Amino acid sequence: MNIDYEKVWMSIPLPSIVLNEDDIVVEVNPPGEGFLNASSKSLKNRSIWELINIGASLEESYKKVKKFNSPLFVTDVKVGANGREPIPCNIQIAPIIGHDGSTILLIAPREIAGRISQSKSVKAAAKSAIGMAEMLAHEIKNPLAGITGAAQLLSMGLSTADLEITDLIVAETRRILTLLEQVEQFGNLKPIAPKPLNIHDVIDRARRSAQLGFSAHINFKEEYDPSLPLVYGDPDQLLQVFLNLIKNASEAQLNNGNIKLRTYFEHSYKLRRADGSGHSMPIQVEVIDNGPGVSEDIRDEIFDPFVSGRNNGTGLGLALTSKIISDHNGLISLDSKPGNTVFRISLPFVTKLN
Repeated sequence: MNIDYEKVWMSIPLPSIVLNEDDIVVEVNPPGEGFLNASSKSLKNRSIWELINIGASLEESYKKVKKFNSPLFVTDVKVGANGREPIPCNIQIAPIIGHDGSTILLIAPREIAGRISQSKSVKAAAKSAIGMAEMLAHEIKNPLAGITGAAQLLSMGLSTADLEITDLIVAETRRILTLLEQVEQFGNLKPIAPKPLNIHDVIDRARRSAQLGFSAHINFKEEYDPSLPLVYGDPDQLLQVFLNLIKNASEAQLNNGNIKLRTYFEHSYKLRRADGSGHSMPIQVEVIDNGPGVSEDIRDEIFDPFVSGRNNGTGLGLALTSKIISDHNGLISLDSKPGNTVFRISLPFVTKLN
């Protein structure tokens, strides 16, 4: 079998960089271009330490790779590139056999595996929890409607003081009915009807709608990449996703809160399955707020049904959001700390228009 090793190099899914004995970039594969946010042509003949920031301690370890001609594998190190915030990565550096001093640097962003695992856990939880909840919702809705009607009839002949009791019954039964309808919505969500669309149009529809209601007290900032290609998606369901995320961010903040809506293109985000198949998800959308953050106790389960960080929350909004994004062959992730909570959505893009 004749192997085109140039194609092998181009097919490596991780950002990969070949360096000469002076730490100068010789070659960069496409995921590497994406990670460094620059073209291969502009990256070549530049020092790697001008392009990435991985800390002085790792630079020293890198020198040992060349000195002892042995590979080095480092886990959980933050890597920054081209002015963007550092993200947790695993790094492997190995000498290139037959080329003294030359090395290959492979960078593996850690969040992708976690997000894939998270997506699978949501699907499994949805099948078990929502299946039972759907059945219960259908059985409970009818008697609740009867209770509401009976309370309204009783209120016609009661004094003002007693009306408070019937008004409470009506209000609480309606609240429960709303929750049950959300459960049914989760289980009965129609299959997506995708079409090529500009993701910024959907985000702006959600923002405008939110500003007329639950986000009236929020200051919005848009940071869009105008060069993003089209997304193949269902505009109505994606609108629901962004409304849910903006609503959560708005409710987490008091008056004069801030929400940033950010989009960008990231070559290195790819979904890889065990059988070797997969697809790229380079379209990134972030909803960022400066609220108190998501409690550490529930961060790992935040996309599971019935998990909520608010006392009166149903725990279905983010589960529904995750389900919709999964149906679009995308991923959603959370990075939260006090003063900076980021919900990030990664989506594939339209590669060919009819």
